[in-house]
Amino acid sequence: MNKIFSLFICSLLSLTMQSQIHEVGVFLGGSNYIGDIGPTTYVAPNEPAFGLLYKWNKSPRHAYRFSYTQTKLTSSDHNSKEPSRNQRGYDFENNIKEVSLGLEFNFFDFNLHKLERKVTPYVYSGISYFRYDELYITGGSTRIDKAANGFAIPMTVGVKSNIWPNLILGIEVGTRFSLTDNIDGSNPKNSSLKPLRFGNINNNDWYVFSGITLTYTFGEKPCYCPE
Repeated sequence: MNKIFSLFICSLLSLTMQSQIHEVGVFLGGSNYIGDIGPTTYVAPNEPAFGLLYKWNKSPRHAYRFSYTQTKLTSSDHNSKEPSRNQRGYDFENNIKEVSLGLEFNFFDFNLHKLERKVTPYVYSGISYFRYDELYITGGSTRIDKAANGFAIPMTVGVKSNIWPNLILGIEVGTRFSLTDNIDGSNPKNSSLKPLRFGNINNNDWYVFSGITLTYTFGEKPCYCPE
């Protein structure tokens, strides 16, 4: 463990010595689910979500981004406007813990060493890996089969600005197209639970994080020169 910690510190020092700009901060907001249970509104946060994030700004236009986010996804047919779902009356909850790695692209130059106020829209995508519970529904009750891991494709849009010399505030909405159809218990992988499957088993589940990011910047002025 000490060797791993030492390697981590050395890596950070090495990055700083290479005159890169770093950001560390938090995400605060909410989450919602889109799938076979409950309403199908795309952005309708109904549970709190929070996370940590790190960015390595390679240039004024793009940054490598790593984040950890967790939330509890919940949804209920009683909140759906579809009569068939409302009459069925299913609901579920599932705890999500996600790590995500990818590239953030700024539409305008976002040079952190210029003192004037800067504002830019941005997009982010990459790959997400998340932990959740395999669920199934029987007799109207949701039950846990086992813990599981899955992948998702994040697609985030937002806008950010430097509100202080070393502080950047962002507002963003990030959808996740998961590569599973059982966040809600509608399509359990366990073959013995096949008779309990329902809904559109050809469509995977989605979940959405929406909220704000607040990051602190540090590091020396970068060159931003072609390599």
